Amino acid sequence: MATRPAFLPSTTAAAVAAGAELVRRSAEQADSAAAECWAALLGGCDSPGRRLLPARLRELADTTAIYAGTAWWYGDGSRLRVRITQARERIEEAIHERDGQDFAEAFIGYDEAVATAIVRVGSMIK
Repeated sequence: MATRPAFLPSTTAAAVAAGAELVRRSAEQADSAAAECWAALLGGCDSPGRRLLPARLRELADTTAIYAGTAWWYGDGSRLRVRITQARERIEEAIHERDGQDFAEAFIGYDEAVATAIVRVGSMIK
């Protein structure tokens, strides 16, 4: 039985641990689009996932921002917000250039930044 690659494991786990259901669902949708995009990059073809992924990543960042709250997102969380944006832009560039290696590397940074934001906000809520 083949398993699907996971691109946002830390984000998904952090959202589950924090009870951030909307973030978890958004992460799962982004992860699914990433897997489809990855397959298209490896196969050298186009797919709906390649076009859908950037929007899903923006939605995940927006959902994370809502979870975090405006004051934190634009205050203490601003460095993470910038890291999330930069990683997303790098992913989008890799998609455009069909660069699988950069795509995978950028996803590591994106996943880490979003998960860190969720954990930091979750620790403040408890």
